Amino acid sequence: MSTLLVVGGSGFIGRDVCRFAVRDGHEVRSVSRSGRPDLDEEWVEAVSWTSADLFRPNAWRDRLDGVDAAVHSVGTLTESPTEGVTFERVNGDAGILTALEAERAGVDTFVFLSAAANPPGVRNAYLTAKRRAEASVADLDLDTVVLRPGPVYGEGQPHLPGVVDRVLRFAASAPPIASRLGESRPLAVGTVARAAYRAALDPGERLLDVSDIRDLAG
Repeated sequence: MSTLLVVGGSGFIGRDVCRFAVRDGHEVRSVSRSGRPDLDEEWVEAVSWTSADLFRPNAWRDRLDGVDAAVHSVGTLTESPTEGVTFERVNGDAGILTALEAERAGVDTFVFLSAAANPPGVRNAYLTAKRRAEASVADLDLDTVVLRPGPVYGEGQPHLPGVVDRVLRFAASAPPIASRLGESRPLAVGTVARAAYRAALDPGERLLDVSDIRDLAG
């Protein structure tokens, strides 16, 4: 069995990564600002939750001790600059910092959740920050895997209104629409999380697009 650290494990995608890993008997740790999620589910008890500011690695660096793979699932679709929440910082710098800490700790594999395209109505800095992080972690001394999903939908999606989530779910279930969207077609949160989890255990391709993510998730 492996030891996984999920950065952002209490978030929308991260919690499913944790759930899959616990189900298969792995040791699972999470670092996120909010710590333990408010979920009444059995798997939650098996995760070691840590509440910490990612930009203060002294507060969570020890969580990487003995870790085989780290999954970075932190990201935002909205900004609040007065609170330090910007695309450059959350979607870019946080991933780079986590990867550098993972390399320093001797972690074997780093999985970065990126994106296939810039979401409608969101400024280009969202995707620019993701791509900057991808480039920065590519040559580190550990196996890196980048996932580029399209829009992710599912119960509890915190970044999108419910009506948008339902539209994405419909688009994904309608083959003519999904095929027309190509690599920007929506994916279910479980599909993305399962692919990230499997990539952490068995890194293969360094860059996974939507089709690769669906194939890996099975």
